[in-house]
Amino acid sequence: MPRYYFHVHHGQTELDREGEELPDKHAAWREATVAAGHGLDVKLRPQEDWSMEVVDEFQNPLYTLRISAEKPK
Repeated sequence: MPRYYFHVHHGQTELDREGEELPDKHAAWREATVAAGHGLDVKLRPQEDWSMEVVDEFQNPLYTLRISAEKPK
């Protein structure tokens, strides 16, 4: 089974060095959206950007999720 990695960027970069074995890139997308929801509540602050890059076992980029938090004026 292929391995996928989920690198997070939010002011600093957190490289996923372990990765996760998943059946295919569609399963990696589902995992990314679930993991993003769990990670955002702790890491995202107003006026910050957050992103997660999903790469395959050869470090080829597959998806990037980007979220920008803004305070109303």
